[in-house]
Amino acid sequence: MPAKRSPSLLTGFPPVIDQHTTILILGSFPGTASLDAQQYYAHPRNQFWKLIGALIKEDLPALPYAERLLRIKAHHIGVWDVIAACAREGSLDSAIRQARHNDFAMLKQKCPNLHRVCFNGKTSGKQEAVFAEAGFDTLILPSSSPAYALMTFEQKLAVWRGIML
Repeated sequence: MPAKRSPSLLTGFPPVIDQHTTILILGSFPGTASLDAQQYYAHPRNQFWKLIGALIKEDLPALPYAERLLRIKAHHIGVWDVIAACAREGSLDSAIRQARHNDFAMLKQKCPNLHRVCFNGKTSGKQEAVFAEAGFDTLILPSSSPAYALMTFEQKLAVWRGIML
């Protein structure tokens, strides 16, 4: 029987941050739709943009992607992922193999006002202790992924409101 060929290493996206970022939301790794579109949270059923839009009172899903990024940065919110590269077939976090984490050492220099790091789901939330030990206020959020259907949008939003405190 021939050996199963392992998938090639996938690469994530650069951070959406600047010197004014006070809140950083970390996902795990972009899903297939996001990698194909080269956009954070590109899957049409992912609730990320709708959740953040509700928090900042802007209709982010209606805006072009580049404008979404500008709008969240205007509210001092940054986006990145815990994993820089990995092997994975499909989009599920449970399928992630050979994960290589992003280097977060530069955050305090590039984002001197960063005080809160939030984790979009349990996979990214596994890094919460590292950020708490580094002095950041942390919050693990229910995943915005369409694969996480245990909570309604309204239930997720109630927890996500904690981002802005």
